[in-house]
Amino acid sequence: MDRKTLRALIDAGAVRKVRLVGEGPQFRAEVETQTGMMVVNTTAGKLRTWATLDAAAKWIRDLGIGTLQLELEKWQPAQRLLKL
Repeated sequence: MDRKTLRALIDAGAVRKVRLVGEGPQFRAEVETQTGMMVVNTTAGKLRTWATLDAAAKWIRDLGIGTLQLELEKWQPAQRLLKL
């Protein structure tokens, strides 16, 4: 789901919870609704990711969401420094 769809779901009260998941050097957002869990995508349909927790939290907060779950089990911030 893209930002516009997520905004509509928030406005409709359909979002149960939001979770930020750290995986590798980046974060992604997962949104739970009544129909299940969905990930946030770009308008082009690709997985929306953020390089920092701060950037991800600001994006979520700008949508009006003040509470989220944070999963850091697979987060590896040092991977950002690897030259691939």
